Amino acid sequence: QVQLVESGGGLVQPGGSLTLSCVASGSAFTIGTMGWYRQAPGHQRELVATVSMGGSTTYADFVKGRFTISRDDAKNTVYLQMNSLKPEDTAVYYCHYRFRYWGQGTQVTVSA
Repeated sequence: QVQLVESGGGLVQPGGSLTLSCVASGSAFTIGTMGWYRQAPGHQRELVATVSMGGSTTYADFVKGRFTISRDDAKNTVYLQMNSLKPEDTAVYYCHYRFRYWGQGTQVTVSA
């Protein structure tokens, strides 16, 4: 099994920044693709960013230039640095591992 625990969400004003973290653990965990999805109320879950085992990154168009995904394999951790946040970024952010395992989510609210 693989367990994913996210942290770092919260309330931030428009234009502000947050950094999300996701720590992976479990007997089935090995280095592999990790990333972030998000889901806003009334919307489907959408892919935000991924980082491969080799460090290649992909981003959804709506976060390019604002969000940065990174990983620290020594800590089994993936990060999402979010800058220039907008109210439409408000959602529950979920960490994934190999698109098969999911965390419980962390709430990000962007509001004045």
